[in-house]
Amino acid sequence: MGSPLRVLHVVVNMNRGGAETLIMNLYRNIDRTKVQFDFLTCKEGVFDSEILEMGGKIHLIPYVTEVGHFGYVKELDRFFEEHSYKIVHSHLDRMSGLVLRAAKKAGVSVRIAHSHNTQSEGGIGAKTYKWLVGQYINWNATHMFACSKAAAQWLFGNQAHKAFLLKNGIECDKFQFSFYIRNQARAELQLNDETFVLGHVGRFCHQKNHMFLLETFAEIQKTIPNAKLILVGDGPLRKEITEKINNLELEQHVMLLGVREDIPSLLQAFDVFVFPSFHEGLPVTLIEAQGAGLPCLISDRVTKEVDMESQLAHFLPIENQGIWVKQILKKRTVPLNRKRSEGTLALKGYDIRKTAEDTEKSYLTLGGNVL
Repeated sequence: MGSPLRVLHVVVNMNRGGAETLIMNLYRNIDRTKVQFDFLTCKEGVFDSEILEMGGKIHLIPYVTEVGHFGYVKELDRFFEEHSYKIVHSHLDRMSGLVLRAAKKAGVSVRIAHSHNTQSEGGIGAKTYKWLVGQYINWNATHMFACSKAAAQWLFGNQAHKAFLLKNGIECDKFQFSFYIRNQARAELQLNDETFVLGHVGRFCHQKNHMFLLETFAEIQKTIPNAKLILVGDGPLRKEITEKINNLELEQHVMLLGVREDIPSLLQAFDVFVFPSFHEGLPVTLIEAQGAGLPCLISDRVTKEVDMESQLAHFLPIENQGIWVKQILKKRTVPLNRKRSEGTLALKGYDIRKTAEDTEKSYLTLGGNVL
């Protein structure tokens, strides 16, 4: 048997974000004798050791924020001159324009831009810069992927209809609700049976709207004094989030767990999943939460495509905190019933085995055409 087809994934780092979680789920489930993943990153990440164990290579170059626009372009050009790939799959949203331009210049045949979001992060300067470099995508991408129709529309505009929708699949079996795992997880977190637990999984950044979440929880806490809020994740706003917790005098009621590998168990411990983001592509954590049968209160700015029709997803306006408080309190009185209809996620196309199979076929077809 010949060597596997090597696909280069371009990310900032392989930490536990939505896009990175999807890539790792795919990586674990594809046939690695046929397709192997390599990574071009700018920083070390928590998945690095697992990538190396599975036979992947990790290449590091400095990011645009360290070396500036021309420095980054130079690094990309140098990288693609020195390394030969048939397929480059870029996950940098608008910044993919620069990556795919360098890849095209070096003669890479298959150049995929993948949209995971519906808005750029940063201030007006950063957004303007990203918009400008994003213009290179339509000129240099041979294929367009997106996690949702909304994400395709944002990044590809009038070319959105050409995008292949790659579902953010999960390993459904891992998230199946179990009272045993719930009790175990709550015991480890020192939560008793009566504790009402709100949970959130997401990077500590502006997009996730943690300040709104903390203010909402402060209101909940007035009615349910033993309620807890568990925040899983880390990021640039950690200091501000900690300060906000202190200002609201919630130190005893909010648990910051950092980046965790036991998300399936933690979801079992929660009673409600709260997700008030300003914008999203299609968050894999919401698929996981519904997979665990968890009621989800979601910002109405998140695409309705995330609703698995499990009657667990409820969309609320982030302009109206009162509605969030009311809906959360309502969940307190609902008896624990965490059954999800078997096969719902698979039926909607969110079983990672199917996603991996489709992705593998897609790579082999694309790669085969350029052998």
